[in-house]
Amino acid sequence: MRTLETVRRALDELGARAVLVQRAHAEFDTSDAALVVSVGGDGTLLAASHNVGQVPILGVNSAPEHSVGFFCAAQRDSVKRMLTEALEGRLVKVRLTRMAVAVNGRIRSRRVLNEALFCHASPAATSRYVLRYGRVREEQRSSGFWIGPASGSTAAQRSAGGAVLPLSSKKLQLVVREPYAAAFSARDYRLLRVIVAPGARLFTKSKMQDGCLFLDGPYRQVPVRLGDEVTFYASDEPLTVVGLSTARRNAHSRAK
Repeated sequence: MRTLETVRRALDELGARAVLVQRAHAEFDTSDAALVVSVGGDGTLLAASHNVGQVPILGVNSAPEHSVGFFCAAQRDSVKRMLTEALEGRLVKVRLTRMAVAVNGRIRSRRVLNEALFCHASPAATSRYVLRYGRVREEQRSSGFWIGPASGSTAAQRSAGGAVLPLSSKKLQLVVREPYAAAFSARDYRLLRVIVAPGARLFTKSKMQDGCLFLDGPYRQVPVRLGDEVTFYASDEPLTVVGLSTARRNAHSRAK
């Protein structure tokens, strides 16, 4: 709470047109804001980012002793200085590629920052779907798959065996979870790990009646029915995060 009060006082003193976010999944409007300030950790910033278009965002790590807060450049002792520099345009800006997701041609989100998980609505059930990328079309059974931009490549994608992409990358990455290999070898799958080139699209068609898309965690869920086609591609709405040091950006690339 002390960090939050420090941020509030600093914003009041600066007379800033800023949106202050402390509740991770609260909706807010940035139409008249010069800056969005999230107070918490990476989870708070991630949730807040779904309400953020072109306005830059500054993350404040309110519990650095417990939270990694990779995208949170500020802490309690640096809040006022970094807020001043952010509002004056003097902080480094990093544009992070986000991912767009459409179901049957209808956009469900243009602001996926970490990843989407596509799987059966029940985690105990096998996920059945058809993947298509370029000229390769492949029917798969697995525990589902992760797909997302570079900013999420150190999280679930990496844990499932994917590569860490540079923060500046405009590529997406797909990683299949636990491919099913009973009657055949999962090594025959060609689309277990896919790097989706900038401008390209990856498609999946559900062979499940109760499929589900989880967008940036468990709170944003999109049901996917039998025969529905889901499209994934790099969004035209990157997220601008301010204050990330060169050392912190390099650390992301070294996390392999």
